[in-house]
Amino acid sequence: MEKQGVLNDKKIVGSPMVHMTCLALVLFAFWMILSGRTETKFVVYGILTAVVTTWVTYPLLLVPNKDGSKKYYVFGFSIPKMIMYFFWLMWQLVLANIDVLLATTGQELNIDPKVVRFRFRADNPMASVILANSITLTPGTVTMNVTDDGVYEIHALTVGAAAGVLDGGMQKKVADLYGEKFDFAVVESEE
Repeated sequence: MEKQGVLNDKKIVGSPMVHMTCLALVLFAFWMILSGRTETKFVVYGILTAVVTTWVTYPLLLVPNKDGSKKYYVFGFSIPKMIMYFFWLMWQLVLANIDVLLATTGQELNIDPKVVRFRFRADNPMASVILANSITLTPGTVTMNVTDDGVYEIHALTVGAAAGVLDGGMQKKVADLYGEKFDFAVVESEE
């Protein structure tokens, strides 16, 4: 079997050259910001370092989907959508912090811990990773498990946290971020 180069791999979703160019530009910009030097020598060093680093690390930044039929670039999302998602997530963190603060600082503890389940299927494994980490990052919720068939088990500290996880809002945002079809359903508890 002939070894296939990254640039010719037909399993990669999107253009490898576009992904590599974007990564090299980001690395070069990072180099320029950190070095603060604009002399020709330093610019050339920055370009060479960015290109070599991109070439060496690019295969490590490809993740296969569950059945191995496709490979996705880990940074294969729209930058404007990621910026919008970041600010939306920061707002959700503020709201969740307030919810947990109010639930835990009153005369009575107003907590109602429970495990909730939902199914979110995405072909791109990075969408699943971002969703699970976003849920865990949000105060009052922890992703306990994600099964192979896309069932997420979430521990929610309050009724509001459970409702927020089960409303599908975050799942819709993540699906949109990665260009995935929105495939979400609440899974009834087995208890």
